[in-house]
Amino acid sequence: MSTSVAESRENLDDLLSDEAINRPFEYYRRLREVHPVYWNPRWNGWIVTGYDAVIAGYRDSDRLSSDRFSGPFGAEMRRSASTFEQLIQFLSRFFVWKDPPFHTQMRLVVNRAFTPKSVEVLRPRVQELVRELTEPLRAGEAVDFLGTFAFTLPVVVIAEFLGVPPEARFEVRDWSEDLGAVIFMRGKEQDRLEKGEQAMRKLVDFLRPIIRDRIKNPKDDLLTRLATNDDSGARLSEEDVIANAVLMVFAGHETTMNLLANMVVAFEQFPDQWDRLYRDPSLEKSATEEILRFDGPIKGLGRWAKEPFEFFGQSIKQGDRMLLMQHAGNRDPQGFDDPDRLDIGRNPNRHAAFGQGIHTCLGAPLARIEVQEVLSYLTKAFETIETLNDTLLYNPTVVSRSLQSLHVKARPR
Repeated sequence: MSTSVAESRENLDDLLSDEAINRPFEYYRRLREVHPVYWNPRWNGWIVTGYDAVIAGYRDSDRLSSDRFSGPFGAEMRRSASTFEQLIQFLSRFFVWKDPPFHTQMRLVVNRAFTPKSVEVLRPRVQELVRELTEPLRAGEAVDFLGTFAFTLPVVVIAEFLGVPPEARFEVRDWSEDLGAVIFMRGKEQDRLEKGEQAMRKLVDFLRPIIRDRIKNPKDDLLTRLATNDDSGARLSEEDVIANAVLMVFAGHETTMNLLANMVVAFEQFPDQWDRLYRDPSLEKSATEEILRFDGPIKGLGRWAKEPFEFFGQSIKQGDRMLLMQHAGNRDPQGFDDPDRLDIGRNPNRHAAFGQGIHTCLGAPLARIEVQEVLSYLTKAFETIETLNDTLLYNPTVVSRSLQSLHVKARPR
């Protein structure tokens, strides 16, 4: 193999390269051009970038497992179990990382709370928070959009929905942030497991007495639902309730925070679409879906093969790892016309930002409401929102699409 070919292959196989992190659509386009189901020897698994293949992978829960604590993903976790006891014990109970029947049981518990009809009651509170958090933008000065607005809105909403005491919600947020380095595989943070262990211990110690109190004194919140029943007659264990409360605190703010930041960047690239939405507010829902497609907060999720099978021309072996990159699939010309253009009226828009199949993101209806209300208010209030960062840099993680910082200045209408 020539030096140039070897270097080219090495660049393709580095999932944490500058291109893969900061210019992922270029990187995954190059992968897709080689093959939409690409074997990466450095990661020792398949990288799936084609739209049809991503959708098929998410829907194939019979042959592809989501269980992060068995198969090839589980080996490292099990080796870490003795050192990072609390972290591994509770991460292993996250229902999003499990297969049926446990996944089915847990999803039944939470599903009714996250239906579009159920979360619609939160819209007035979201509107109120958006108005409050927008005030610093009105001064026309530089604002830390990621650290204040995008960070605060979803954490307050999910904390109130769960029933986390208001005085503790930002402390809980900080702990869940430390978990993010583990959950999103931030490979360059060498102490991520140590921080994750400490954060998990604090979250467990904080949530355990609250959950025990909910059993004795039920309230109208999601923690009570988790603690008192699972809609099938069998009560969940206390450890399962704690673990999945931690999951919802984390998932309920981290991804929406990143989506809101990515949204601001996307509209700056296509200012005509910001003006279009101002002129036609009826496009708020389709604009939300287009932001999810164009630059969603999750780049991809892992699966592993429970059996050998053929997949889009590739021979998958039992135990093979697979990364289903919906971020790449959402920019595949085979799935979307002119995929690198933001079109808030795009229809149809069958994006994969929330996954597909039995693991479709449960919190999607809540995330949609938050983005819709932010778009509604910001486009009416501001003519432009300009990013001030000299260079936009993203966190070096395989799974999430998250800016390190985002400072902006808004021009009121």
